[in-house]
Amino acid sequence: MLYIVGLGLGDERDITLKGLDTVKKCQKVYMEAYTSLLSFGLSANGLSNLENLYGKPITLADREMVEEKADDILREAVQHNVAFLVVGDPFGATTHSDLVVRAKKLGVEVEVVHNASVMNAIGICGLQLYHYGETVSIPFFTETWRPDSFYEKIKQNRSLGLHTLCLLDIRVKEPTLESLCRGKKQYEPPRYMTINTAIEQLLEVEQNRAESVYTEETECVGFARLGCGDQKIVAGTMRQLKNIDFGAPLHCLVIVGQTHPVEEEMLEFYKV
Repeated sequence: MLYIVGLGLGDERDITLKGLDTVKKCQKVYMEAYTSLLSFGLSANGLSNLENLYGKPITLADREMVEEKADDILREAVQHNVAFLVVGDPFGATTHSDLVVRAKKLGVEVEVVHNASVMNAIGICGLQLYHYGETVSIPFFTETWRPDSFYEKIKQNRSLGLHTLCLLDIRVKEPTLESLCRGKKQYEPPRYMTINTAIEQLLEVEQNRAESVYTEETECVGFARLGCGDQKIVAGTMRQLKNIDFGAPLHCLVIVGQTHPVEEEMLEFYKV
């Protein structure tokens, strides 16, 4: 059996009782290490905390391992109970849907243990979850690559009066362009997009497209370390949030659409 277990958003204690029972009965435990991270990161100490609580050694599964050796993991699950740990909820990232599809094609049984994810935890700011449109991802711009496909989605959401959740880029164990050219992989240092960078890029795209989808005065909500004890939530205009230090990752941003009076009342608690 392959068990895909959500870990929640904070630290090792956010696993559910069902998830903990599941991990403890597995012979092999993997933890994905590329779509998100827990509040303590993936340091040796952080991993040790997980292993001590769960009572199992944990193998970190980076993107390369999952993409290139997923079938090896799945073959283990034919004979043994294998846990694949995911920060947040197992289906907060489409990557894990692909793992389920591959497992089913190999005849491997799959069981999922759900948990909290950014997709529902953002409700803490008071904006109702059913007032959100399509979620968008904001990638890091480079000198030669400045994609703006998210702009049309934000435009559509705002035309309907809906809020937009912007998930900000995470780059972990990304090979450098130079190393790819040489055929020997070397990796960039980990990078996690900040709310400040996301807003700068959003405003750059608006300046280039000039369709008035949003402006520096558009209301937004910035979230940092959502679900952790030191989470930071600030509501304000893009201009205001661009100058706030939100601290350590992970960050995400919501572009506010039309609001109900109850939503506005809740947002007041987080205003700059």
